[in-house]
Amino acid sequence: MKRLLLIALLLPFTAHATDYMLTIKDHQFQPAEFSVPSGTKIKLLIENQDATPEEFDSYPLNREKVITGHGTATIYIGPLTPGRYTFIGEFHETTAQGVIVAQ
Repeated sequence: MKRLLLIALLLPFTAHATDYMLTIKDHQFQPAEFSVPSGTKIKLLIENQDATPEEFDSYPLNREKVITGHGTATIYIGPLTPGRYTFIGEFHETTAQGVIVAQ
């Protein structure tokens, strides 16, 4: 019974998230820029195809997450107000840069 209650309590935080895929390859994010609808919770699936780790870091989104080499990570963000939200790969910030545009 406690298990069902926990699942019911967590559902509002994970339900209704729209999935977006982000890939790290050659120390670059692909796509480097993508649009999402404002007012929507986003489930960002990140796949690191490089052998080395990378850290997804975004001050505007208040998120940071290390993705191991050849690893994956999931980050929930939003709902976002309209605007541009930058992010970087902190370990390779000169090449790993991107923007989420909420509109």
